[in-house]
Amino acid sequence: MNSSFNNDDNTALMPSPAALPASEASLKRTDEIIRLLQVNTMPYRRMIRYYRCAIMEIETKFRVLDEEQSLNFDYNPIETIKTRIKSPESIYRKIRKKGLPISIENVENSISDIAGVRVICSFVDDIYRLADSFLKQDDITLIAVKDYIQNPKPSGYRSLHLIVSVPIFLQNEKRNMKVEVQLRTIAMDFWASLEHKIRYKKNLPEEETALLAADLFVCAEQSAALDLKMQDVKNRLQAILGTGGDG
Repeated sequence: MNSSFNNDDNTALMPSPAALPASEASLKRTDEIIRLLQVNTMPYRRMIRYYRCAIMEIETKFRVLDEEQSLNFDYNPIETIKTRIKSPESIYRKIRKKGLPISIENVENSISDIAGVRVICSFVDDIYRLADSFLKQDDITLIAVKDYIQNPKPSGYRSLHLIVSVPIFLQNEKRNMKVEVQLRTIAMDFWASLEHKIRYKKNLPEEETALLAADLFVCAEQSAALDLKMQDVKNRLQAILGTGGDG
């Protein structure tokens, strides 16, 4: 697997005990989360391994699609693939936010993005072409789609999100596992990565936070404009060479 990517919800878990130094309080919170989720037990470890298997299935499917494009059209639409499993802290936050008791069953049933695969593409049309080919595969079930390319978030964030179910085949059983797939261009990923690092800087004055948000939105618009321009250049080149829309 390639490098992991950051979760989108790195906010604090709960107020720090006033009597403890920050580092000690953090350790106490982590220990409490580990205890509540029972992350050192076999059921939790088995669940995480199942999600890792699901990630491998999804990543392989995209690598096959990329290889097919390379063989047929001498063109690779995928720049890179990143994967991640949500941390116990992030899983804990999601369960608490939903108001559910801590259990493996609730984790699996109520959280759809424990396993994540991010596919970084060269151009915007590559995103939709790959997503269409991926979703046509008969062992992939689409659960939900959020198109933040056509409908960006207020921050300017752009990406195509797919929640899918994929089967993994074990020694004595088949299990359907949920995976979140994010498809972005290089420009979208560059913006989102920097925005993530800036957004979670602590103790910024409220006025500075607002100014940064405004600047980041402008950067997102400029990044989207670059994507559109590069897509136009690619389309013109294809028209000249007579290669159509296949790379």
